[in-house]
Amino acid sequence: MRAFYKTVAIVTVFSVCEKFLGFLYRIFLSRTIGAEGIGLYQVALSVFALLFTVCCSGTPITVSRLMTKYKAQNQNARVHKIITAGLLLTLIIAVPVCIFFMVFAQSLGFLFADDRCIKIFRVVMPGLIFTSVYAVLRGVFWGDKDFLPYSIIELLEEVCMIIAGVILISFASDVYDGAFRAGVAVLISYIFSFTLATAVFFIRKNKLKNPASEFKPLITSALPITAMRTANSLANSLISIILPLRLISAGLTQAQAMSDFGAAIGQAMPLLFTPTSLISSFTLVLVPEISENYYKSKHIDLKKDVEKAIRFTVFLTCLFIPTFTVCGSEIGILVFGGHACGTYLSVSAFMMLFMSLSSITTSMLNSMGMENKTLIYYIISEVFMLLSVLLLPKFCGIYALIIGYAFIYGVTTILNLILINKSCAVKPKYIKFTTHAVLLCIPTIILGLMLEKILISPLGIFTTFMIVTVLMFIFHAALLLGTGLININFLKSKLKRKPLKKTAVF
Repeated sequence: MRAFYKTVAIVTVFSVCEKFLGFLYRIFLSRTIGAEGIGLYQVALSVFALLFTVCCSGTPITVSRLMTKYKAQNQNARVHKIITAGLLLTLIIAVPVCIFFMVFAQSLGFLFADDRCIKIFRVVMPGLIFTSVYAVLRGVFWGDKDFLPYSIIELLEEVCMIIAGVILISFASDVYDGAFRAGVAVLISYIFSFTLATAVFFIRKNKLKNPASEFKPLITSALPITAMRTANSLANSLISIILPLRLISAGLTQAQAMSDFGAAIGQAMPLLFTPTSLISSFTLVLVPEISENYYKSKHIDLKKDVEKAIRFTVFLTCLFIPTFTVCGSEIGILVFGGHACGTYLSVSAFMMLFMSLSSITTSMLNSMGMENKTLIYYIISEVFMLLSVLLLPKFCGIYALIIGYAFIYGVTTILNLILINKSCAVKPKYIKFTTHAVLLCIPTIILGLMLEKILISPLGIFTTFMIVTVLMFIFHAALLLGTGLININFLKSKLKRKPLKKTAVF
């Protein structure tokens, strides 16, 4: 168990550094190319993300899961075969897709809400092959529980993109040129991470073997995941086309529509994904454990892992909800220099709980071989999302997007949790913890709103944000400790490095 937490800590440190650097880079983009430039950049990358999803999204996690399964069943000879099958299958799909869209991109303007996005898309497109192969190599690292190389490469990829982006965008002539140069930086980072991961793959003495016998299990398992993530990327691409058009039909100009879209998708949503991003390192380490316990029928261990994952997710997310609800406007102004992003943050703060739970429960179910069910659940929720974007913009503008996301993550979370309960022989317990943790956010938010109203005029935005955030955090922590949701003895034992007989924290 100590090794588990040590691994989580290492991955989390690298992940936090990576996300923080990405956060700073997004601030740089917002202040250099603005919401409109980010909108163009985001639309181009959403189409690219769709193609990436089609090429390999289900393959990495399937390679990782099957590696874990084969090792648990002592079928080590199949491990190198499944790795080779994953790499070869990805190349078979990615290469022709890349060539086709590079050649015919100019004729595919209907994929973009703005024709200016085509050039940005084309410059990023060669990276499809590099990043698809790298994604499979990531899956190999996960399957080997070799998380340090993965973490380092991810961080260095982010650093590479930021350095290239800052240098290139500094010489941009206008908003569009800046968005194009940001696309060039993405391509450079993809080539860099592919090169580094390939070198590490062979340094770690991985081998390529005849994959013929592994294509069928690979495709069978990867197809539902790929279909689900393709549906997600396709929906995002459709949204990037439909939503600006629906906003224009509601009375906005094209520039206003792209600006609102950029503020919501390019600025607010990445911040709302902060808890999910932090939890990803915990998920990354825990999912192979869940998969191993599931296939070895270790029901008690599986129950504990599920409880630990859900409770930790709820706990961490509830630390962010009060701050985003109360200080959304301050965050928007301080980070991006505008009110719009902050307003979206405040309205959407509670949605972060469903975003985080949806992510971790989907990963758990996929690791237990239930990809078909998670695909069906996602399709159901996506229908509500598309209906929201189609029907609601004329009534509530860009908030139609937020309502749609609430449907996606809310419906998916509920259905996933029901399936997890059915799949575990020993039922996990998390409802009481979740309910109490969410309810404790309410008094913290009330305190924060009162403090903000009192302090904003005399102290200004930055000072108010710092004081209110710190006081809310202290108050919320006191509530968690006072109600027993956090075990103070557990925390003391960890600080003293002495194991407890009963380790009840989440």
